[in-house]
Amino acid sequence: MELLTPGTGLLFWQVIIFLSTFFILSKYAWKPIMKSLKEREKFIEDSLESAKKAEEELINIQNKNEELVLDARKEREKILSDAKKLTNSMKDEAKENAKEMADKIISDAKKVIDSEKDKAMLDVKNTLAELSIDIAEKIIKKDLSNDSSQRKYVDDLIKEINKSK
Repeated sequence: MELLTPGTGLLFWQVIIFLSTFFILSKYAWKPIMKSLKEREKFIEDSLESAKKAEEELINIQNKNEELVLDARKEREKILSDAKKLTNSMKDEAKENAKEMADKIISDAKKVIDSEKDKAMLDVKNTLAELSIDIAEKIIKKDLSNDSSQRKYVDDLIKEINKSK
């Protein structure tokens, strides 16, 4: 049994070595080890917190990017819509101007045609009147050359005037 139970001297020296090792370790090793463990723990916590902040910032940036993309799309649609409206209004204005110009040209042409027609009619009337006068003069000269035909012509005129009254 002596083999299983240690001796008191051995036990004494083991306790002294244990206490001196414990004292040396607690004085010189455990404080730096504990300090480094606490620093490591703090570093890990700070890193996790920084990662959370970075993740939140990333989410905020993504949301802002999505908003910017939506705003850009809306702005693009607005620009395209405005461009279409401007194009349509320019086309309508050009059509209206062309129609007005065509109407003016037609109106001017009608005025010129009417003026030329009136001139032509006046020329025809003048020419016809001159021809009629020439023909009447020649007929009257021939018919009224003798006295009896003059009397007969005057009598016919008087009868005709009396009938019209």
